[in-house]
Amino acid sequence: MVRPVTMDEPAHDLSRLRIDRDRPPPGVGRALRWSIIIVAGSAALVVVFLLLLRGAARPTVEVALAELRGGGAGASTGVTANGYVVARTQASVSSKITGRLVYLGVEEGSVVEAGEVIGRLESADYEAVLAQRQAELLTARAGLAEAEAERDQLRRDVIRTRDLQERGLASDQETEQAEAQLSTAEARVNRYRAQVRAAEAGVGVAQANLENTYIRAPFSGTVLRKDAEVGEVVAPAVTGGGLTRGAVVTMADLETLEVEVDVNEAYIARVRNGQPATIDLDAYPDTSFRGRVRQIVPTADRQRATVEVKVSILDTDPRILPEMGATVEFLEESGAAAAGPARVFVPAAAVRDEAGRQVVWVARDDRIERREVEAGPVTGDRREIRRGVNAGERVVVAGHEGLEDGTRVRIAPR
Repeated sequence: MVRPVTMDEPAHDLSRLRIDRDRPPPGVGRALRWSIIIVAGSAALVVVFLLLLRGAARPTVEVALAELRGGGAGASTGVTANGYVVARTQASVSSKITGRLVYLGVEEGSVVEAGEVIGRLESADYEAVLAQRQAELLTARAGLAEAEAERDQLRRDVIRTRDLQERGLASDQETEQAEAQLSTAEARVNRYRAQVRAAEAGVGVAQANLENTYIRAPFSGTVLRKDAEVGEVVAPAVTGGGLTRGAVVTMADLETLEVEVDVNEAYIARVRNGQPATIDLDAYPDTSFRGRVRQIVPTADRQRATVEVKVSILDTDPRILPEMGATVEFLEESGAAAAGPARVFVPAAAVRDEAGRQVVWVARDDRIERREVEAGPVTGDRREIRRGVNAGERVVVAGHEGLEDGTRVRIAPR
């Protein structure tokens, strides 16, 4: 049963029937707050990912310092060159005649003296020829002795006949016959003497041929390489194919080691005979050896625009071996005048040729800068920079691909 509303009831009871449109439904505010948090977190993750992606995309480059060289007495001239260790006295030892090698008495590293027998060829036929020539010599000498004895007897007969002629006991005809026989005997002696000399010469030839089957060291030194083995045929010179060898061993006098380098002709005026130098071997990067310029070859290589320079090694060391790679740095004489103003050098790989212009990329903090420079010729693995780079600046030597001016880069550790 519905109770009627009376006028006496309070008016505030009717407010219960009004809908409050300004208050959100329960739980909506909480959902809104979570949505804002999720969106903000996602945006932060996207920003972090983009930053990481951008950092990972930085190109990695290798850098080196631009160096200041030259100037001052006793300092470097700024000229370096690459080359190899060679022996000034070196030879490929071969036989004088063609034959089969039956003996080889050395190995790589063997030390031999001048004239020492290091190999031998088959020699039975040469020994037989020598024996034949020696027998012929004996026969000639026996004939000579017989002719000389007959001549001596005829000389005595001529003396007696002349004595009998003077006493009237022998005729002139008997004397003339005796003298004629003596002349014939002397001619026979001369003939046998010639035969003896010919036989002696034959023996000498046979002995020389037999001696040629021995292979001797031409000088004192060390065997570097065996070029033939026992059983192979060797010859003084090989003109065709086949199994014939042109050399038996290769040897060198390790006391005469030096370095041969090619110096750019633009810098050859800074090099002179007798000039001191520093030699660095690729095999021993932590050790330097003293050297001195022995010879500047009086000709240039037109293809490479270089001049060959030979540098003697003053510090003898058993570790130094022929054909080792070496870098030579030429120095000023102690007490000499200053070599001129100091110059900036960078690794040759730092200079790039772009559309006919020489460019160097310089690293400043984590950004790089493209610079056009004026570069000199390459000397060894360094190149002079006449304008555009200062000493102490870092230049890019590897990783040039895709670089742009102002690019952020990652410097590779050295």
